[in-house]
Amino acid sequence: MTWGNQNTEAEGHEQLDYALDKGVNFIDTAELYPVPAKAETSGRTSTIIGSWLKKTSNRDKVVLASKIAGPGDYTAHIRKTGFSPSAIKEAIDSELKRLQTDYIDLYQLHWPERDTNTFGTRDYKPNPKDTWEDNFSEVLHTLNTQIKAGKIRHIGLSNEKAWGTMRYLQESKINNLPRPITIQNAYSLLCRTFEGDLAKYPIERI
Repeated sequence: MTWGNQNTEAEGHEQLDYALDKGVNFIDTAELYPVPAKAETSGRTSTIIGSWLKKTSNRDKVVLASKIAGPGDYTAHIRKTGFSPSAIKEAIDSELKRLQTDYIDLYQLHWPERDTNTFGTRDYKPNPKDTWEDNFSEVLHTLNTQIKAGKIRHIGLSNEKAWGTMRYLQESKINNLPRPITIQNAYSLLCRTFEGDLAKYPIERI
């Protein structure tokens, strides 16, 4: 997530070559990257990955994952429409162009569209100005359309909470829609919040 800001294109290519040589074949990016998020650098990480894929013809050797940015003040330069059908389609089409590929193996929702306590915030304080309405089904239907079009193959979540995870799984089951197969949340010795309510999901195969 630093290629295009802290690292140059040449450095990014060198690191990708080294990673693949050592057996690393999963590449995760996002339309937001590199960080910190800025309008003038948005999408550069994916562009660097795309130029590497074109140069090396290694597309069939890697699993490529990307993410659509959720709404927020620091992503207003990308879009202000959240996960609307048109926003998801535009995000995927633009990312495919940057990555110079015709499909993404895993497409993830970078963080919840609704107002919630993400990124380490412990106390949830409702935002009286939040206008979000339950659109889990609409999001899954839109992603399903993109899967059928061959643009993405699987979907996943990122920085999601237990309630949001269950709602996506519920809508997927009830309406026979694509099921999120991954959840990419922070987890380390210093950040173990996943061991709370979310840890039960993979254990119980929910």
